[in-house]
Amino acid sequence: MTRLVVVAGPTAVGKGTLVNALRSRRPDIWVSVSATTRAPRPGENDGVHYYFVDDAEFDRLIADGELLEWATVHGAHRYGTPRQGVQEHLSRGQSVVLEIDLQGARQVRQSMPEALFVFVTPPSFDVLAQRLAIRGTEGANERERRLITARDELAAADEFDVIIVNDVLDDAVDQLEAIVASAR
Repeated sequence: MTRLVVVAGPTAVGKGTLVNALRSRRPDIWVSVSATTRAPRPGENDGVHYYFVDDAEFDRLIADGELLEWATVHGAHRYGTPRQGVQEHLSRGQSVVLEIDLQGARQVRQSMPEALFVFVTPPSFDVLAQRLAIRGTEGANERERRLITARDELAAADEFDVIIVNDVLDDAVDQLEAIVASAR
């Protein structure tokens, strides 16, 4: 049976870029779409980038056990992984990747310890801060809050099975592709 691959790491480390590049190379890999209570950023589409839901709907998803994991991220918005899609694709033997935060990865480890846990780290904290600033999707206060969270997340890297340093994107994608292949 295919093992679930959980990809986590701090904000702006390039998790999404890495997973999207992997998906371009390997369209047979299914990547879960998370639900979130935050508003869409420019260019994000509901059901493609995230399922954008309000607090009441997120509460219902939790109460009905429809989320594999969920967390409040950066002290601001909730994110969670719908359980049904993950289970359906795994049961078909399809490779499944979750791109989630540290809190979510810890929850998945409790419910699915057989999963393979991958931590993406930047080459340095300064590079991470630069990437967050260049991304330009958060104001100064939000960037500072995310960097505080990122320091705690980076300290948890040893909780993961594999660490990928996202320095050169193609090299990092090669590593992730090999990891996903090994999980089959």
